[in-house]
Amino acid sequence: MIELHRLTKRYGDTLAVDDLSFKAGPGHVTGFLGPNGAGKSTTLRLILGLDASTSGHALINGRPYASFTRPMHEVGALLDASAVHGGRSAYNHLLCLARTNDIGPDRVTEVLKQVGLEVVGRKRVGGFSLGMKQRLGIAAALLGDPDVLMFDEPVNGLDPDGVRWIRGLMRSLAAEGRTILLSSHLMSEMALTAERIVIIGRGKLVAESTVAELTAAYPSLEDAYMALTASSVQFGGVR
Repeated sequence: MIELHRLTKRYGDTLAVDDLSFKAGPGHVTGFLGPNGAGKSTTLRLILGLDASTSGHALINGRPYASFTRPMHEVGALLDASAVHGGRSAYNHLLCLARTNDIGPDRVTEVLKQVGLEVVGRKRVGGFSLGMKQRLGIAAALLGDPDVLMFDEPVNGLDPDGVRWIRGLMRSLAAEGRTILLSSHLMSEMALTAERIVIIGRGKLVAESTVAELTAAYPSLEDAYMALTASSVQFGGVR
């Protein structure tokens, strides 16, 4: 479970996240939507303690991220697929991460196979395509076999087969009872992958609903998104 309680973040005069509250629960893929600059990436960073909130707080399974002694066992995240050392092999990159959380090398081999990188696991990451780096980032998120997973634009750089693969992976992880928070700007993918939707605009909550409820009220999820974010005001319908 991910819970945000009146989360606010200011950078000088800029209000990036504005009194934001929502929940992402287990057993569902929760889509996290908003225009560029809406505060999605900042929100994910605040959840993971990479930035300090100005006020409010975010909890993962009832606790702040900073309280976990072995955080990879509690939550896995992919925020930036390019944040890897290009001179390391995929295997060694994951092994370095694994050792920080008392995860054995067998698990490294397992997740490389799970994301389809076992053949190139000993090759340097610097030669990887963006899609391969996305898969490696997903492998890193899965290392600790956590109950909570967060992904920021995970389909970037993936070919159509890769997009179908990530769609199936998200659904299968949710079916296992995990909490999945998926940030994306691709409405078509959200319609096919997510069950619940959280939309923000200008750092504020615009809508919190199921995909079924939104598509019942609008011709499509994209129409709902466009209508709701156009005004960036609190959505007074389904919550």
